Amino acid sequence: MIKKLFFITTIIVLMHGCQQSNPEEVLGRVGDTVTFAGRKWDIKSSTQPVGPGPNNFSKRYDDVWVDEKGYLHLTIDQHDNVWYSTEVVGRDNVGYGTYTFTIQADPMAFSENVVLGLFTWDDSTFYTDGNSEVDIEFSKWGDALSETPTTFSVQPVSFGGFFAERTREQFIDINVLKGVTTHQFNWTDTLITWNSFAGKGINGNPIATWAFNLNHPPRVKTEGGVSSLPIVIPAPGAQTHARMNFWTLPYLTQGPNNGLRHEVVIQDFSYEPMIP
Repeated sequence: MIKKLFFITTIIVLMHGCQQSNPEEVLGRVGDTVTFAGRKWDIKSSTQPVGPGPNNFSKRYDDVWVDEKGYLHLTIDQHDNVWYSTEVVGRDNVGYGTYTFTIQADPMAFSENVVLGLFTWDDSTFYTDGNSEVDIEFSKWGDALSETPTTFSVQPVSFGGFFAERTREQFIDINVLKGVTTHQFNWTDTLITWNSFAGKGINGNPIATWAFNLNHPPRVKTEGGVSSLPIVIPAPGAQTHARMNFWTLPYLTQGPNNGLRHEVVIQDFSYEPMIP
């Protein structure tokens, strides 16, 4: 019997305002590592475009920091006419289990090419499991008129083809989605289920659900001329980690289409492993 892992994340999305203190006054930052919710997270950085996107990723204190309340800030911002996204990578190894994220946000306020990603990833499992990625994402995916900015996916989706059965946009009332909502996936070797709820926690009114099982066809992830084995439900690997990122789709334009700085505030994160 596969045991569960439990994640809770609370997020507030801001489009402006809230600037950090001077670097020497910032809590939780030591070099390229941030301590948040009692855990270490490595800050992804690149001065050349890398995935996802690809984008440049910033490690500036102005772009990734923990404030005096202990909240983690991620931004999309411009420096010297170059736009930078942000991402943090948890150091803890994770795997099969239940991941729950509670957010306070308004994804409808995002520019249409902005993406907030809450997901798993493993640098070592491309060939065997297509990088062990299960996603909850908030984006309009380039469509300014979209009213379905919540997407559940299991990769691969659009690597070497578009596999529509592996992703699902959720039709959530935009008035319910604005504010506090909870989003969860349970990942096992035979089934992945996603559920969303109004308010904080999983006892609120259900507002979205989806499931993906072994009855779907196996798909191959192809990237950079290299292909994985056929995958239905990916397995976690020895280096699977939780990640949170805030980035743009640069094929539309560099930076957010509306030209505005974006910011998310992640209030809390908890992880409660259960021994197999």
